[in-house]
Amino acid sequence: MSFIKISEEPSLYNDLEKKSIRELLDDINAEDQKVALAVQKTIPQIEKLVGRIVPLMQQGGRIFYMGAGTSGRLGVLDASEIPPTFGVPPTHIIGLIAGGDVALRSAVENAEDDRMHGWQELQQYNINEKDTVIGIAASGTTPYVIGALREARKNGILTACICSNPDSPMAAEADIPIEMIVGPEFVTGSSRMKSGTGQKMILNMISTTVMIRLGRVKGNKMVNMQLTNRKLIDRGTRMIVEELGLSYEQAQNLLLMAGSVKKAIDKYREHSR
Repeated sequence: MSFIKISEEPSLYNDLEKKSIRELLDDINAEDQKVALAVQKTIPQIEKLVGRIVPLMQQGGRIFYMGAGTSGRLGVLDASEIPPTFGVPPTHIIGLIAGGDVALRSAVENAEDDRMHGWQELQQYNINEKDTVIGIAASGTTPYVIGALREARKNGILTACICSNPDSPMAAEADIPIEMIVGPEFVTGSSRMKSGTGQKMILNMISTTVMIRLGRVKGNKMVNMQLTNRKLIDRGTRMIVEELGLSYEQAQNLLLMAGSVKKAIDKYREHSR
């Protein structure tokens, strides 16, 4: 089967500069509505991936996201949001972007073209068979990602990828390819749009489901969230009030002493026996 870059095909819309603001917004929104349906079709692959990741992480494994440009930034974003949301160390899910942290704000010329650099970066983290490498690239052709996946797989490490084209070179290097086919972008080739939106959705699904399965959520609440500001302290306090029936002041004092909602509830129940 030949490889066709659907994500690079011409936009379904033309003469964009002649459209009104409302027409542009309506058309972008119409395209965005296709993303959730494209993501829905990938759920069996996401399910398979999460099912493989959870037992690995229970043994101390980690997830590595790897990408360049928009894809790399989205991986770093998802990884950076896991510690405050679920109260795990930043070493659990790690985002690597071609060109390093400077590439988060500025394009780094040719950074994604080095096929071996991604694997070299992974080796600096002492990557092993308990870990998982997830490559992210709309095109499915980014050398930085492909090389890392290839070497990881050679070394018995679970690999997956998120891309916007079927049968890509990147998918060929992944144990579990997640092919999210969102079609041509509104602005031809601008993968920061539908492809980026879909990547964010899938990353949310992977990391959130993994954290729930690892016991970092109770009921529907972020009981392990870090108390980094007043809003989160208030939210945590109200969780404890609801769970234990304490006054707001008692709950807040308990929360601040324990450091997390889960620890506060466990501590209170232990002392109440």
